[in-house]
Amino acid sequence: MASQASLLLQKQLKDLCKNPVDGFSAGLVDESNIFEWSVTIIGPPDTLYEGGFFNAIMSFPSNYPNSPPSVKFTSEIWHPNVYPDGRVCISILHPPGEDPNGYELASERWTPVHTIPKAGVMQSDCVFLLGLKAV
Repeated sequence: MASQASLLLQKQLKDLCKNPVDGFSAGLVDESNIFEWSVTIIGPPDTLYEGGFFNAIMSFPSNYPNSPPSVKFTSEIWHPNVYPDGRVCISILHPPGEDPNGYELASERWTPVHTIPKAGVMQSDCVFLLGLKAV
């Protein structure tokens, strides 16, 4: 039987395919695993990333949406919010609640009401490529 998380992810991927986000595409890494998406972010115009195609893996935990997905670029990319191994560090992808280090407001972090197409996860990934403060 499918879990609530897998049913939600199936719906969100279907919605994303029906209503695509500019500069972003997503699909499954493996058709048998809804918890791992292959994503491509297209470098926005008038940025240092213009014309680039940046591939990443978006991995979802089994307790999604209570915990956020993680994003790891598989394409080489330099950005202050991307670790050398490709892992992305932006507030919206941090677990819900107060930041133990005191750098982020709880409102900047993941909440279970976020959805991938609507919460701005894709937009946040794209926005940080613009060099703007990620949400």
